[in-house]
Amino acid sequence: MFDILVSHRAAPKCLFDAFGEYVAAGEKYGIERYPLYEWTKATIETPATRKKYLKSFAVYVDDREVYAKATADALETALQPLVSCGLFARIIKHDTNPANNPQPPE
Repeated sequence: MFDILVSHRAAPKCLFDAFGEYVAAGEKYGIERYPLYEWTKATIETPATRKKYLKSFAVYVDDREVYAKATADALETALQPLVSCGLFARIIKHDTNPANNPQPPE
């Protein structure tokens, strides 16, 4: 897995850790600047969702969480055999185009 990630200049990030960083930033800089603060804090404090996000990872490429579709597609193709062999449960790509996604509450 790590050889595949390195070859794509990618690194995994645990979503529980990412959520914790978001909550910490909200508490440091003011939660009014973090529209998903309450949801995120509740998520990491609830045992069932905490367990889920401790097993979920995002993949960053060149230290960025958003990157070109072609890059995401190539990475997905390279990682797909790890789903087939059971190392990963599934791979999900997220479309960051706001027109294709519900937006966070204001």
